Amino acid sequence: MIILDTDHLTAIQRQAEPAYTSLLARLRQGSEREVCTTIVNVEEQLRGWLVVIHRAKRIEQEIAAYQRLHKLFSFFGNIPVLDFDEQAAGQLTSLRSLRLRLGTMELKIAAVTLSRNALLLSRNLNDFRRVPALQVEDWIG
Repeated sequence: MIILDTDHLTAIQRQAEPAYTSLLARLRQGSEREVCTTIVNVEEQLRGWLVVIHRAKRIEQEIAAYQRLHKLFSFFGNIPVLDFDEQAAGQLTSLRSLRLRLGTMELKIAAVTLSRNALLLSRNLNDFRRVPALQVEDWIG
């Protein structure tokens, strides 16, 4: 199983060259592995667009932001989203006991990834490599 962190999701959503092309090629090579994301990553992106909507000063900005939010919902309808469940919560508790210097969202993403014995794709290698036993790679960097 391959889990996409927010930065890898964004490359796919924006189809930004060359990151998108590189990532897509690598994902196709490993096509036997399920590609998904976590509900925590969905939360991160949802919060981001809600902030954009809230800060819009002109109606045109607000319309554009709502359109992007709608596209976000459509995108997540086409990719499996893993829950933050009891197993992930157990992993989170273990990670917190290690007192790693990571943000809450990163710890939750790592916990979901560990609970699924999956590979996390992220550009945030400096932080995620602090997590013992976490498999993490950057496929667009």
